[in-house]
Amino acid sequence: MLGRVFPPSPALNTVTVYTSAFCGYCVAAKNFLRQRGLDFQEIRVDLDPQARQRMVETARRTSVPQIFVGEHHVGGFEDLVELERAGGLTPLLEQESGQTSSSFQS
Repeated sequence: MLGRVFPPSPALNTVTVYTSAFCGYCVAAKNFLRQRGLDFQEIRVDLDPQARQRMVETARRTSVPQIFVGEHHVGGFEDLVELERAGGLTPLLEQESGQTSSSFQS
């Protein structure tokens, strides 16, 4: 299901987005992913202090959103857009999922 809030589970989705309420860049990142037909796991760090701690330890950043493709830390929304413009998002998704390029639309 697109954009639903799920408990943390690395096997659930390839793309993980750490978010909080009232975050414009979080909304933009989720819309960006939805527009491309990508499923993602949303983890609300404002509701889960342990999730915030995991995000900070893993991403080494305190701001949201923080976006991961598999174990690869993409960064925030602007980093995600830059990655796509540079042609790196689709190959990263393919690498993490083992899919062919026809499975993902940029």
